Amino acid sequence: MVAASNPLRSLKGDAQALTDLLYGLKSPAVFVGHSYGGAVISQASYNQVNVKALFYVAAFAPDVGESAVALSGKFPGSTLGSTLAAPVALKSGGNDLYIQQDKFHDQFAADVSSANAKLMAAAQRPVTDIALNEVASQAAWKSIPSWWVYGDADKNIPPHAMAFMAERAKARETVVLKGGSHVVMISNPKAVARLIETAAKSQ
Repeated sequence: MVAASNPLRSLKGDAQALTDLLYGLKSPAVFVGHSYGGAVISQASYNQVNVKALFYVAAFAPDVGESAVALSGKFPGSTLGSTLAAPVALKSGGNDLYIQQDKFHDQFAADVSSANAKLMAAAQRPVTDIALNEVASQAAWKSIPSWWVYGDADKNIPPHAMAFMAERAKARETVVLKGGSHVVMISNPKAVARLIETAAKSQ
């Protein structure tokens, strides 16, 4: 198992960083992406013969020409915009985006303890507005089997949007966790791990 550090700077650049990592892997991989990371694995896995499955955890799976922001706004339900802190301008252009720490628990991780959410809020890594608005140029889910898991109480990505994306990708299996927030991998680790194992064992 390898945990790739997602730069969260731009879709093209982040995907290239993940593609570079592929060269060091010795066996076919299951790529797991959370949130914006779903867009990254969709882009990075295109035409990669050593990726056997894509696994989306409360994630985006854009088609060519779509962005994470566009998909989030395709269906009602996201309250993320009103919880963002003031953008932090970057010298290179664009802005870093954070969730206000006092709103993080309810918005991002309502189904974990307040103590854990407080730590998550303090340690959150920013994503740029450029990355979230950049449109995909590849969509690996069209040719690589996918699995999905998300919560029906997600306030970042509307559950209807994820249902739409999973159906469009012809997911092998989709699990919707009742009461699950945007961090179902933390609040429901066993359920998420079991499904990842299923994807890993698939033919």
